[in-house]
Amino acid sequence: MSYGQGGQGQPPWDPWKPGSQQTPQWNNQRSTGNPDWAAMAEASETRNKRRKVLFIVGGALATIGVGAAVAMGVAGANGNNEAANQPSRLPASADIPGATTPAPSFEPTSAPPPLDPKQFIASAQKDTAPLSPDILFPGTQLTMGNRVYRKGPTADTKNCASAAKDTLPPVLTKNGCTRFMRVTYVKDGVAVTVGVAVFDTEAQASKAKAETNDKSIIASLAGNGIKAFCNSAVCRSTRNAYGRYGYFTLAGFTNGKDVTTKDTAVFTTGDDLAEFAFRQISRRGQAQASAAANQ
Repeated sequence: MSYGQGGQGQPPWDPWKPGSQQTPQWNNQRSTGNPDWAAMAEASETRNKRRKVLFIVGGALATIGVGAAVAMGVAGANGNNEAANQPSRLPASADIPGATTPAPSFEPTSAPPPLDPKQFIASAQKDTAPLSPDILFPGTQLTMGNRVYRKGPTADTKNCASAAKDTLPPVLTKNGCTRFMRVTYVKDGVAVTVGVAVFDTEAQASKAKAETNDKSIIASLAGNGIKAFCNSAVCRSTRNAYGRYGYFTLAGFTNGKDVTTKDTAVFTTGDDLAEFAFRQISRRGQAQASAAANQ
């Protein structure tokens, strides 16, 4: 006895076709026998597989469609074929919060110009700091480079002419010298006296310097273990001016020997003391300018 199977040579039952489309032989057989359960189960499985395929294909098409719609929406929002990251629809600057707020302003300020140290040594009115030979030439010795000079006697007078020789006394008197300070240093048998003439104004000091010549020399200062020098021997002298000060040197041998152009030690000694005198006068102006700026 068969269940749903036709005779030999007859087509099987197709569950996807309506009964009217089945072959007459199968209709007759089906109407009189039991259904073929195995065939129906196979057909159901086939139908489920087709549904899964349709769902997968449909989902993929839906995703593609959504992506295309989003892309079109972005392109349409930007317009004019501009890239999405180009802000072509920014509000005007007036619509941006804080865009119209003025930037903070500050009152212009300027530091006062620095004080000129030379102004404080250009006249007696401003040059009021204490002054003496030991202030200009402090200590007991002087070091210039690798050379050390021992400090000897000092002198200070208001009679400027008494501290000078030859053509210098009338020049000092004529131009109003008010004070003359001297100090002597010695090293290895070479002595030098440095003298500083004080005037009321820079103009007087400059004029006095211009009126000097090679015979305008100061009087050497001996004492404190330093023998007299340059009284009759040939010595080397210098003269210069800075601010309201004139400064001079006279250098020679303590044994009375004449100085020649080959005696470089004498020239070096005179130049060292002239340089130191200039530095001390300059520092005097710097110290007073600094004090005035801090008041």
